[in-house]
Amino acid sequence: MTTTDTPTSETPTTEVTTEDFAARLFSAVLGAQEVQAVYIGDRLGWYRALAEGGPMTSTELAERTATSERYAREWLEHQAVCGYLSVDRPDAAPTERRFRLPAAQAEVLTDRDSLAFLAPVARFVAGVGTHLPAVVDAYRTGGGVTWEELGADAREGQADANRPLFLYQLGQELLPAVPDVHSRLHAGARVADVGCGAGWSSIGIALSYPDVSVDGFDLDEPSIEMARRHAVEAGVSDRVRFHVTDAASLTGVEPYDLVFAFECVHDLADPVGVLSAMRRLAGDRGSVIVVDERTEDRFVAPGGDVERLLYGYSLMCCLPDAMAQDPTAATGTVMRPETLRDYARRAGFADVETLTVDHEIFRFYRLER
Repeated sequence: MTTTDTPTSETPTTEVTTEDFAARLFSAVLGAQEVQAVYIGDRLGWYRALAEGGPMTSTELAERTATSERYAREWLEHQAVCGYLSVDRPDAAPTERRFRLPAAQAEVLTDRDSLAFLAPVARFVAGVGTHLPAVVDAYRTGGGVTWEELGADAREGQADANRPLFLYQLGQELLPAVPDVHSRLHAGARVADVGCGAGWSSIGIALSYPDVSVDGFDLDEPSIEMARRHAVEAGVSDRVRFHVTDAASLTGVEPYDLVFAFECVHDLADPVGVLSAMRRLAGDRGSVIVVDERTEDRFVAPGGDVERLLYGYSLMCCLPDAMAQDPTAATGTVMRPETLRDYARRAGFADVETLTVDHEIFRFYRLER
């Protein structure tokens, strides 16, 4: 083999000029400022007010939302300059300009049922950013920052971001792509939802499959409180129950037909222990389904948008939360298929099957006995 034929592990790079990279970072700064402004508009109800009330002046917006007119004016002008809002008569006096939220922007920023709803992601990113000093300290010391410490912005942002998927895609498109799972659910399966968070996955399954019963388990009490409220509001509290408990500690429970873990295995300090518990919960005949991020099969740099997003979540949230626990697997958001396969085999499963479910962000796995 000649020298030119020798394989190399070095990552090919595309050279950029200083000016090019400076321009990229400057664009990122503009984007960060927009995310901060989205956080403000989301938390103060300004987007919702504009979506429901139509074009408004800064005075009208402030009065409708019980906020400060001067701040509302600056925010409205920023949003118009950035293209989030349109403005009638830009040359009018500042307090006489009327700002409108166009339909496309309104869907992304205010429609909780739309799969394009991204305001919660902006809320999550901006909210978690307020904890940067604690994250930096954790990076320095090897400690961590828990979900509890990250607070409502992280908890609510994550839950609201996944809500449309779980309510309007999971039972309508994704689970039907796995015929035997779909059939068992239609037949009235008993379902365990491990790491259920705010409960939208459990509720989505119950709404799509009227004969199932679901038990959701999570250690985070505020999330379970939200989940119970959500179940009542959705009209499924008679079939969906939520429990503040560690699924790994459950014993003597009647086996479930299906045991799910949606987007949580990579967060677990002890994924092997929890997967072992899921195997027990499924008994001899139940199926264990893990849904987690659709990472690349191996590390690739530069990476695509999804990989960049996942690493961003890992840097600020998932890895610091895992590192706050001792001992910990410290998996991080970017849990590649081979990592899950290793955890599953150590938990007593024979192998992991990647299911044929088409989704940009999530990958579906069946853990085989």
